Amino acid sequence: MATQVEHATKGILTDVMREVASQEGLEQELVLQRIAEGQIVAPLNTNRPARIVGIGMGLRSKVNASIGTSTDIVDIEAEVRKARAAEAAGADTLMELSVGGDLDKVRREVLAAVSLPVGNVPLYQAFCEATRRYGDPNKLDEELLFDLIEKQCADGISFMAIHCGINLYTIERLERQGYRYGGLVSKGGTSMVAWMRKNKRENPLYAKFDRVVEILKKYDVVLSLGNGLRSGAIWDSFDRAMVQELLINCELAEIGRKMGCQMMVEGPGHVPIDEIEANIILQKRMSNNAPYYMLGPIPTDVMAGYDHVAAAIGAAHSARYGADLICYITPAEHLALPNEEDVIEGVRVARLGAYIGDTAKYPERMKARDMAMSKARRDLDWDGQFTHGFFPEKAKAIRDSRSPHDSKVCTMCGDFCANKGSYDLFGHLLKGTSKM
Repeated sequence: MATQVEHATKGILTDVMREVASQEGLEQELVLQRIAEGQIVAPLNTNRPARIVGIGMGLRSKVNASIGTSTDIVDIEAEVRKARAAEAAGADTLMELSVGGDLDKVRREVLAAVSLPVGNVPLYQAFCEATRRYGDPNKLDEELLFDLIEKQCADGISFMAIHCGINLYTIERLERQGYRYGGLVSKGGTSMVAWMRKNKRENPLYAKFDRVVEILKKYDVVLSLGNGLRSGAIWDSFDRAMVQELLINCELAEIGRKMGCQMMVEGPGHVPIDEIEANIILQKRMSNNAPYYMLGPIPTDVMAGYDHVAAAIGAAHSARYGADLICYITPAEHLALPNEEDVIEGVRVARLGAYIGDTAKYPERMKARDMAMSKARRDLDWDGQFTHGFFPEKAKAIRDSRSPHDSKVCTMCGDFCANKGSYDLFGHLLKGTSKM
């Protein structure tokens, strides 16, 4: 069965391309062209129907939510609730990143619980399995790794973060620069580096990249090139190891796309705010505008407990400068496994950041909603304000908890409401506006 890239390369317009064009208000031929050129992807799986989501150049910035068990907390029902909560809160995609318990069962239960495209990181289960079987993750056999990738694709995973860009050369860069302030923060990346050093061998995901591509192509799954050496501290941003891995991932994105696979590149997690634009320009130039999946980013290292807010600021800048998929951050980041409330809050603030970035990136396409909200506020139209807001239940709950004696205003200003006073002065200038 042909992939979306293979169809697009032949000029064949698919139902997926039509749906992406319809959602985004774009011409179908433009979507086809950008999929053919590797600039748009749609996470899919021929074994599992899922919501169609376009990610890439010219599209609305999307938000990913991540869930999953840890070795300390294994509660499959809780992960299913978190998955459903993420979907209800407005996430566009979901990543299932479990490392504790029955990993096959967790993945399959999550896949069955939501309609979102679901991604994962195969290395997590691979190293967990090696530890369980052999008592040592460094005894991972590469055949087990490739078999797991195949099994997870067969289960219905729509996109996979696979750490293909870590190789012996990138590790040498890390060693020559004298390590880092923030160390290595990718579980999969750290485990692969340890495996390579212990076994004195090249990363099989890099050495046999064509095999990785062929497996994912079989199911039309998006290969998201994992950022295993990403910066986990803002002062590590743009260090040689991170840039070297990004360069390799951009090369691999082109190779994979030419092989007919949908490809995406992952970006860093901690980036100073003044470097976000340069980071995205670098990735886009080196990859011919392949979709860029930013992990946050968090533009400061000192906001534990409020890292989700810091990341929303980073997300706004990322979306503004061309990032295509934003991975949310929750209030529990760096502190604990997120619970259901953390997931909901993380999705909401990430959506906020992505939306703000999109208003600058696509002002003509995005202005209608903000303008409608402005008019509703001007006219003290509370139903209109709830309709046009992103989070109407939250907004209504706050207003209802502190109700004014005059239902036209709110308790912030009460009788001194500026909008009420200015309407009395200038409301006659508004055509077709009902009087209060």
